[in-house]
Amino acid sequence: MSRIYDNWERLVRATLKREEFRELARAHSRSPSVSSVPSDFSSNSPFHDHVPESFLVPQASSSQSIPFSQKRNFQLETFKYREVGPEFGDTTWKILDHAFSQIYNRDSIDFTFAELYSHAYNMVLHKYGEKLYSGLESTMTFHLQEMCKCIEVAPGVSFLEELNTKWADHNNALRAIRNILMYMDRTYVPSTQKTPVLELGLNLWKDNVIHSSNISIRLLYTLLDLIYRERTGEGINRELMRNTIKMLVELGSSVYQEDFEKPFIEVSSDFYRMKSQEFIESSDCGDYLKEAERCLEEEIARVSCYLEAKSEAKIISVVEKEMIANHMLRLLHMENSGLVNMLLDDKYDELSRMYSLFRRVPNGLSIILDVMTPHIRNAGRQLVTDPEKLKNPVEFVDSLLEKKDQYDKIISSAFNNDETFQNALNSSFEYFINLNPHMLEYTSLFVDDKLHEGLKSGRRRRSLDNS
Repeated sequence: MSRIYDNWERLVRATLKREEFRELARAHSRSPSVSSVPSDFSSNSPFHDHVPESFLVPQASSSQSIPFSQKRNFQLETFKYREVGPEFGDTTWKILDHAFSQIYNRDSIDFTFAELYSHAYNMVLHKYGEKLYSGLESTMTFHLQEMCKCIEVAPGVSFLEELNTKWADHNNALRAIRNILMYMDRTYVPSTQKTPVLELGLNLWKDNVIHSSNISIRLLYTLLDLIYRERTGEGINRELMRNTIKMLVELGSSVYQEDFEKPFIEVSSDFYRMKSQEFIESSDCGDYLKEAERCLEEEIARVSCYLEAKSEAKIISVVEKEMIANHMLRLLHMENSGLVNMLLDDKYDELSRMYSLFRRVPNGLSIILDVMTPHIRNAGRQLVTDPEKLKNPVEFVDSLLEKKDQYDKIISSAFNNDETFQNALNSSFEYFINLNPHMLEYTSLFVDDKLHEGLKSGRRRRSLDNS
């Protein structure tokens, strides 16, 4: 049916552009009167040749279809005028009001779509636009309040299901009514600066349903509770969440932000503050970093699945602050598992995870350097001042090079070849090498030894080749 409505709307709009002004001119040049069928549906109209038969006699097979009258075939008549009586406005509005109620109640409708369009057209044409518009607002408000009662009594999880069902019903009814009132929407609404029908319907849903005192708090609590359950490992109906969040977004960004996003961010901040405090007491540094990484990935996936995309930066900022920034120093200095232990044990994966997480927060990498640089300098100082190491200058220089290779690999494998880290490493080696006044001599002996080894190795190879 929605395809039929779309075709009908396009054809009517095209016809209106050609016929509307000519029709209005005729109306003003003659005495007040009413047309039994607007010019848009004249037998000479291009719409007459293209209107689908299923539109004039719609089928009510789909649960989402509007079951318009099937009692008779609608006969298109040529345009003609009749005198307007004093009861015209009230009588015509009662017909439309009854039809709108049938649409909302999903009952079989007594009139065809074209007949209803004709009634609405004539009300606007003969200066009853305000009566039509205000009547529509009152009728929609009444039916939304009735929907609200059904939603309020829905128990447990079925609350969201009922809310989404009524939202879909309202949208279907609103679409049909908007098409019936297309002429009013195109002429009366802009000339009086009224809210268009579609926007009016959304605003009334927001005011009478979403902001209902018995629904607004319950809706927020239900959404936040489901997210909490999902964070703690429980499965939830993500499609239902996605549809509900989409509804809030369609009602306007301010509705989504004020009614859901702000409380969501506040509750999330409390959740991750408590989680981080509990987890850090029972975990080592490596396990805590894994959990922080998992939480970030989970929130990104949650936004992608059913939250508004603009919420991603906000919720990620919460996780970064509560899970990382507030605990960086404690993580770095954790006994037996902090940064120094990772460096000593060449734990590349954990070092890489720390680097990628800490770089997300202000001064995160600087804090790593503040711990790593003194460690390297202290280790180097012990090496260059160890009397046992200095007894053999060649082995001493060789141990320095091995240590440099070790840290070079850490920087390339775990710290993404970060130039700042590489410069800090080079500076640290320069610092402790200069602590030994004999380094130039030791280096010369080391080079000389390697040259002799190379010569000996070459002689052995030539000897083997000649034998």
